[in-house]
Amino acid sequence: MDEASRSPTVTLADDALLGLLLPFWQLVIAAVVLVVVVLSVVRLARRGPSRMGTALLVTAAAIIALAVVGVLLS
Repeated sequence: MDEASRSPTVTLADDALLGLLLPFWQLVIAAVVLVVVVLSVVRLARRGPSRMGTALLVTAAAIIALAVVGVLLS
């Protein structure tokens, strides 16, 4: 038998296990990001409208910059 006809069963099992766990880790990361964003917005809102306006301008600039970079790289 040659080397090409053998299939690595360990690799397939590892890929299957990772495939089952991947959505779970994506949910965990998304939940952590959501909690951090909510906490930062609450803290920013307590500081007053002037800081909130500045934060919105900075956020808008960051979104526009990311969109431009995405368009240029695609």
